[in-house]
Amino acid sequence: MSTKSAEKRERQNEKRRMRNRAAKSAIRTSVKKFKAAIEAGDKATAETTMQRSFKLIDTAANKGILHRNTASRTKSRLHAHFNKMNAASAQ
Repeated sequence: MSTKSAEKRERQNEKRRMRNRAAKSAIRTSVKKFKAAIEAGDKATAETTMQRSFKLIDTAANKGILHRNTASRTKSRLHAHFNKMNAASAQ
């Protein structure tokens, strides 16, 4: 880096990159916990982890970490898995 502004920009980019990575990691972890609860057939845990996942996904989409269509698609698929589990347990 040759200029002070370039060095500052590099620091800012690194900070933002780490923040974005942490947010995406939290989403992936939450989705994995949700899928594990679905596999186990635990409706209560699945519902709470689904709501947590939705909150994390919405927050990331609002901050520009995820595209809004990606967020919407992911939430739709999670909800479809939850509904499928509920339909299977109701029968």
